[in-house]
Amino acid sequence: MSATLLQMSEIVVRYGDLVANDRVQFDIRPGEIHALLGENGAGKSTLMKVLSGLVKPESGRIEFHGRPVHIDSPVTALQLGIGMVHQHFMLIPSLTVAQNLCIAARTKAGFFPDLRRIAREMRQLGDRYGLEIDPDEKIANLSVGQQQRVEIIKALYRGAQLLILDEPTAVLTPQETASLFAIIRNLTAEKNAVIFISHKLQEVMTISDRITILRAGVNVSTRTTAESTVEGLAEAMVGRHIQLPTNAHTVAAGAPEVLRLRGVNYTNPRGVTVLKNLDLAVRQGEIHGIAGVDGNGQDELTRLLSGLIFPNAGQIWLEDQQITHAPPAQRIRAGLATIPGDRQRTALLMGRSLSDNAVLEQINQPKFSRAGFLRFKAISAFTQSLIAGYDIRCQSPEQTAGTLSGGNQQKLVLARVLERHPRLIIAVQPTRGLDIGATEYVRSTLLDQCARGAAVLLISTELDEVLALSNRISVMYNGTLSQPLERATVTRDQLGLLMGGRPLAG
Repeated sequence: MSATLLQMSEIVVRYGDLVANDRVQFDIRPGEIHALLGENGAGKSTLMKVLSGLVKPESGRIEFHGRPVHIDSPVTALQLGIGMVHQHFMLIPSLTVAQNLCIAARTKAGFFPDLRRIAREMRQLGDRYGLEIDPDEKIANLSVGQQQRVEIIKALYRGAQLLILDEPTAVLTPQETASLFAIIRNLTAEKNAVIFISHKLQEVMTISDRITILRAGVNVSTRTTAESTVEGLAEAMVGRHIQLPTNAHTVAAGAPEVLRLRGVNYTNPRGVTVLKNLDLAVRQGEIHGIAGVDGNGQDELTRLLSGLIFPNAGQIWLEDQQITHAPPAQRIRAGLATIPGDRQRTALLMGRSLSDNAVLEQINQPKFSRAGFLRFKAISAFTQSLIAGYDIRCQSPEQTAGTLSGGNQQKLVLARVLERHPRLIIAVQPTRGLDIGATEYVRSTLLDQCARGAAVLLISTELDEVLALSNRISVMYNGTLSQPLERATVTRDQLGLLMGGRPLAG
């Protein structure tokens, strides 16, 4: 690697009294994969928004190809050769790959780009970097990994020499991740540079050349990957030793079943059968993991178990109660608790106070309301106990949930759910978007619940998480569930094959 491609010096960004970036230094060289790490709120997103033209720094200097540049908009960033592939893809599912590129190409090729020329140039890019995709295929028919390739091709087509990849492996199978890493290496072999943002430290160790760590808005370390360890990176990120817990508990084969699904089918309002003949059992004291790529029926399974939708066939049992068509309130009273996958949209009322959110599921209980009147002192005292017991970092119970960090929002959800001592916990993506410190807390909390005898159904696209926490694992693909596999004997490659819809040999 030679001279610096990008140099960011003394970058300062403030939001009121909060210093999001405090004189941050960051550089990347041609042909380099530079990982950017940090806890939630450490300043990574802010720094990348500065580089992408979305945020104007209070002070600092940016040089690209050795020349000072002023990046005042995303268009300017693209014109310079800086492209970003977001975690949530910006593609139109009903259009073909080439048509999506046409939309991206309008600023490059005029208002009416030549579709055939773009398809031809796209094939050339695909051949050059190992990004083969059929230009005439609709986005809706592509796998998640293939859609990500389209996003990368879009950035390259617009002239990107520096790619920012934000959590690029969050929803990929192990095989798709390996393919992505091969593509990244092809890109950097031609002197393109990649900024790799991820919470997955083992992947960072595999793919990166150097690593920069931000903590509380400050660059605390830039080091080569060769001189780094996963443990050292985690400690630098949070300022203390971190050891992510794993499940060492053995569940007896004869442990009672807390949740049972038998022959469950669900057909959505459009007439599509989304869940197909599901059989599942989760035992007392067990974490049963459901692995799979997003969009294979996990959302419908969660809603069905929570009582938001009902099956067209089959039965659901919670211990000795059949709850197949029971409403959510009845399921809560029977001992079911759900940690939704999207804490901001389906778990919390972001504009309401912590107190309001703390009692959402229990507001009708006599200790919180009587004769139609809320007992505000009792609600406040209860919320204070949750804040203290679950270490929720906040200013007061009247603070709105939307002002908390992601980790503290998740702690609030956990506190509300677990304070009821549920018999069954549906945990959906419980650590999605959380830094390693918050992830440690959530994992420990779920393991503690199993130790007291609760059953946990863990639905997650994070394969490392499923492997670390589960006693048994089923894979969800195209609305079906595989037979349960014992964590002690299953391999990542086996799960990856099942996640891609391929049966295991033998």
